[in-house]
Amino acid sequence: MDHPRAVGARRPRRIDDDLRSPQLNAAPADQIRLLDVQELDTRLAQLDHRRANLPEHAELRKLTNQLDQQRDFLVAAETEVGDTAREQTKAEQDVDQVRRRAERDQQRLDSGMVTSPKDLESLQSEIASLAKRQDNLENVVLEIMERHEAATERAAEMASAVEGLEKTGVELTKRRDAATTEIDADAEKARRERDAVARTIPEALLALYDKLRAQHGGVGAAKLYQKRCEGCRLELNITEVNEVRAAASDAVVRCENCRRILVRTPESGL
Repeated sequence: MDHPRAVGARRPRRIDDDLRSPQLNAAPADQIRLLDVQELDTRLAQLDHRRANLPEHAELRKLTNQLDQQRDFLVAAETEVGDTAREQTKAEQDVDQVRRRAERDQQRLDSGMVTSPKDLESLQSEIASLAKRQDNLENVVLEIMERHEAATERAAEMASAVEGLEKTGVELTKRRDAATTEIDADAEKARRERDAVARTIPEALLALYDKLRAQHGGVGAAKLYQKRCEGCRLELNITEVNEVRAAASDAVVRCENCRRILVRTPESGL
């Protein structure tokens, strides 16, 4: 029955495992230059992460949401401005219509052409009713005017808020673009340096490094420092140290635990 390996324990050694990649050798200087490539690849990854996580990105997303909301408020306020303007026009037309009718009735009454007491009483009653109707309609006009003015003020406030947010967006975009340009320039410089160093490394060694880097979170080669792999941060046991110590100087050594290329330096502690 198989027993689960304890958390943090080293993976058991397989019969076909070896600290050296089969038939792969490279001059110590080439292997050390591989650390330079790794450093530059790490730098490029850091720049990519920085580019993707610029604070301006989050600020612009937040600002976009605020702008969308403010623009909705502005549309609603402008719609209300238009609606109340039409209501006011209609109400004022109703007032004018009642006023003109009352003026005609008053002219008839003042002309003396209506002599029948019954007709006079009816005309006077209609004039009084029209006056009351006009007063009510004028109150309606005043109420609509107040709503129209309030809507106009809200629309102006919303328009000002939108304008302010848009200006902020322009500034944020400039800052983001400037930061991105700076990062891109640093990345381009690092890529050129990386390519220059990579061209001096044997093709087979570089291919192995690239393969391992893709498999192990962007780190394909690590320094052996004081008997510890700087890739997985685990110290080699005595057997592994002896095997590395016994390996030829041009042998491409692999970490027993993380399987990354293990580059020996004067600081390896062997």
